[in-house]
Amino acid sequence: MTTTHEPARRLRSALFLDFDNVYIGLQRLDPRAAEAFATDPGHWLSELGQGSDVDGDLTRRFLVRACYLNPSVYSRFRPNFTRAGFRVVDCPSLTQQGKSSADINLVLDAVDALAAPTRYDEFVIVSADADFTPLAQRCRADDRRVTIITASPAASAYRAVADTVIGADALADLVTQTASPLDAEPVVAPEAATEAVAPAAAPATSKAAGSRSASRPAGAPAGSSAATEPAAATETSASGTNDRAEAAPARTTSKARAAERVVDEGEARARRAVRRAVRKADAPLPLGAAAQVALDAYPGLGTSQWAGAGGFTAWLTRVLPDLDVSTRPPGHVWDPERFGEADLPGAVADTDPSDLQRQVISVTDTPGLSQAQYRVLLETLAADVRAHTFERVATSRRVHEACQQSGTKVGRSTVNFVISGVLYTGLSLADGPSAEQVAAAWADNVIGLCRGARMELTNGDAAAIRGWVGGGLVPA
Repeated sequence: MTTTHEPARRLRSALFLDFDNVYIGLQRLDPRAAEAFATDPGHWLSELGQGSDVDGDLTRRFLVRACYLNPSVYSRFRPNFTRAGFRVVDCPSLTQQGKSSADINLVLDAVDALAAPTRYDEFVIVSADADFTPLAQRCRADDRRVTIITASPAASAYRAVADTVIGADALADLVTQTASPLDAEPVVAPEAATEAVAPAAAPATSKAAGSRSASRPAGAPAGSSAATEPAAATETSASGTNDRAEAAPARTTSKARAAERVVDEGEARARRAVRRAVRKADAPLPLGAAAQVALDAYPGLGTSQWAGAGGFTAWLTRVLPDLDVSTRPPGHVWDPERFGEADLPGAVADTDPSDLQRQVISVTDTPGLSQAQYRVLLETLAADVRAHTFERVATSRRVHEACQQSGTKVGRSTVNFVISGVLYTGLSLADGPSAEQVAAAWADNVIGLCRGARMELTNGDAAAIRGWVGGGLVPA
């Protein structure tokens, strides 16, 4: 049989865009992405209009599209957003420091939307400004979904309030490519989907995997459905080869198959939910969290010993063999196309971190590399941008491969994090800076993240952090 997919949920969404914040962030990360974002908002808005989360597929109808920008600097982009159906709100600079009124205008409009007669299911805040944390908390307290889209590093407390976070790299990919990062469920070929959910042959069991190929009679085509088997039994009975005594077992078998179809559909729903959660995660997902996602999608897995697999890990490796799993406590699952074992928490440091380092890692998401590993990464990055033209994706791939070849276990997401941090400080990697310049910029970024997270740093703390994340390349 073929599993029937549930219809996509339709969300009434309100989107509020802090244009200056996003454009400046993308400009530092990837100028090409910044221009694509500003000149073709209809494209990325359309991409955000459909996707999926742990609860299933969804579509968005953006009932509110508001863009807040400084007209004295970015007025040239106004027609692009007007054409895409946005209400553009002018937010000129009101202070000598150039601070605009975008944040207060955005908050006022969002609060009005919360109280509007139309109930918006989701509030999409497009900004990395942590000043919007109280707004996100207010939306969440009113039982609205919160999606945050950032183009630069965002505070952990801000991200924690959101139901969905689209980071800078995902946003850059979204505006320059055609695949939406929210559409986490891959397209499955009909043959593969049929094989994955075909019922098992044994009528007395309800296992949903492993022996499904046995459900086809010998010589039956690979794509044939088990639903044809009751018809075949009926024809045999009509020809006289089956008697009345065989009719009852046939009816029992039919009921068993019906029960199996329920299990198969539930398991398929759980499988899709786990895949979405893993592909949406910005780091390897703890096994406990993945198991809860599966149980939320289909509680019957808990009472069936994980569809006969005996445990969650065994079920996971059986139904999602394309994902990688580590059982080292607390255990993690990840998409091998995005992460590796080097991205596992605590997997990359060759020395025990200090209390200060642990706090920095915890509150800023700074990668937990050792000083020696940071030195290799920073020197490799500097050498690469001197030897090759800087291009964010290609540079990240080469640096990751070079670190792996040197025996330094550095994950691809770690390389991306460091490159983004260096760019946000204003250092141009296209100019081929030295390793010391790259290290100083990265250390400045980490210090900035710490202060943004309200860490109280003494001069000694700041010097210790610079020495650590700077790989010993930054003067004390």
